[in-house]
Amino acid sequence: MEKKKQLYEGKAKKVYETDDPNLLIVSYKDDATAFNGLKKGTIAGKGVINNQMSNFLMKKLQEEAGVPTHFVEELNERETVVKRVSIVPLEVIVRNIAAGSFAKNYGAVEGTVFAEPTVEFSYKNDELGDPLLNDSHALALGLATKEELALIKTYALKVNDFLKAFWLERGVTIVDFKLEFGRQSDGTIILADEISPDTCRLWDTATGKKLDKDRFRRDLGGVEEAYEEVMGRLKS
Repeated sequence: MEKKKQLYEGKAKKVYETDDPNLLIVSYKDDATAFNGLKKGTIAGKGVINNQMSNFLMKKLQEEAGVPTHFVEELNERETVVKRVSIVPLEVIVRNIAAGSFAKNYGAVEGTVFAEPTVEFSYKNDELGDPLLNDSHALALGLATKEELALIKTYALKVNDFLKAFWLERGVTIVDFKLEFGRQSDGTIILADEISPDTCRLWDTATGKKLDKDRFRRDLGGVEEAYEEVMGRLKS
């Protein structure tokens, strides 16, 4: 499939048109950002890992968890054909353990395991700093319908159930993660964006070692090695 006009360049990906109006090509970059773009850098090989990991997990979610996704075909180590969608401007965060902004905002001790997962929404808007919002806010802003919000939550929890079990078998605990959903031309909601160490907090189950983008955010070092370790366990 041929890459045509570039439609968009974000913090981690470029998106191109193809000769099919319903399909796009996503190209993953090694650029890394944190804190809404205030911190910038490069993680060598990140684009390859994030592309291949996302595709592997999206296929699994479609086949084994019944969650429809935008994945169509992996073209090469950095590029993938996806279904064209209009992104719902909500970041959907599922949390199993207190960490990151949850620990900071609510004074929770990092590492506290929740009795059940939390699902929260942020308004996908860099200028506003991606503020947290509830269902009523999302409805008031016209970001999604009640039915869409309910479906998105259902899918998000299905993804969580699958990822918890999948990673636990590989000695990794999934602490929390961010998802994005999109609408196809007929209005169907499907999982989009990516599932990777950029969008998930992944801790070694035995040692608690961080194997994700927090190593970049917190200047912990060993960022590339952590991404490579997660990728190695993915296929184990």
